[in-house]
Amino acid sequence: MNSDSPNALDRALIDLLAKKIAATRSRSDLRADNLDGVLQAAGVPAFVWESVLTSCAAATATTEVAVNSTASRKVTIVGGRGEMGRWFADRLRYWGHGVQLMGRKDWDRAETLLGEADLVLISVPIDRTVEIIREAAPYLKPDTVLADITSIKGPIVAAMLEAHPGPVLGLHPMFGPGVTSFLSQKVVVCPGREMPECQWFIDFIANDGGETIECPPEEHDRMMVAVQALRHFATFGLGVFLGLENVDIGRSLDFASPIYRVAIDMVSRLFAQDGALYVEIMLATPERRAAIARLAETFVSLSELVQQENKAELMAQFDRTRATFGNETDRALEESDRLINALSIILAAQT
Repeated sequence: MNSDSPNALDRALIDLLAKKIAATRSRSDLRADNLDGVLQAAGVPAFVWESVLTSCAAATATTEVAVNSTASRKVTIVGGRGEMGRWFADRLRYWGHGVQLMGRKDWDRAETLLGEADLVLISVPIDRTVEIIREAAPYLKPDTVLADITSIKGPIVAAMLEAHPGPVLGLHPMFGPGVTSFLSQKVVVCPGREMPECQWFIDFIANDGGETIECPPEEHDRMMVAVQALRHFATFGLGVFLGLENVDIGRSLDFASPIYRVAIDMVSRLFAQDGALYVEIMLATPERRAAIARLAETFVSLSELVQQENKAELMAQFDRTRATFGNETDRALEESDRLINALSIILAAQT
């Protein structure tokens, strides 16, 4: 094979990247202080090199565990033909676990699908989760781990603890099925019962690059008011407004900076997904609905200041809020700059 052929070059590059990742992981990688001259002489743009370094560092977030060395578990995912159920099935199978999917038409096989499982993962809509937990629990072995991945944890974890005397684990993946692995994704872990028996599943998430955040169910539900309900409502409201105003979104991108594109992508992303899921998240609890009402009142109050051309009070609101955010503004500015630069690279590659 010609050493300069695309295939040979790609293979050589992959071999070099493997060595670079291994050196980065072992901390034996010594970065040169200044490679600007070398990059310039080679005709390699600096952003390409920075992308390589960043990607190699990110690769070390996954644990070096041989896939075929992990103890294989039997997993049944109830609601496994939904998007998140299929996503978990793919990752579990990648790590060597046996996975079976259970849907509405499979309850005649419940004794086998549920009764022989080491883990039963509930992945159904919020409004059906408690019902499904109660239906599934009688089939489980005493040592079967019962877990869920819904966005409400208080009543769900309580329902699992009541229905099943064995290990119980409440999970909330803070991402959708569009990602390819757990890499840099967060999963909230709400302990239920017999956590040592659940640890292998938490380790599976960490080995795949995920970050777990442990907290009580009540704290999770309080945080989700801001993290999910308010954020989704604000995004939903902006999208509805743009639609009512007949804004040509595609044409607007011709005039836009990358930061506008990121913002509009978040709006468009919401409307590209399952509307029922987002509506359920916003309506799920009285606390969420009340917070959304307060957010709407805030928008009305601010819009009145705009109509009054009350620059002084608008600036006062701006300054008070900036003080509330504190050092988070510096972190956000740095992270968003990196996001904008990354998007700029992607857009350049597409043209």
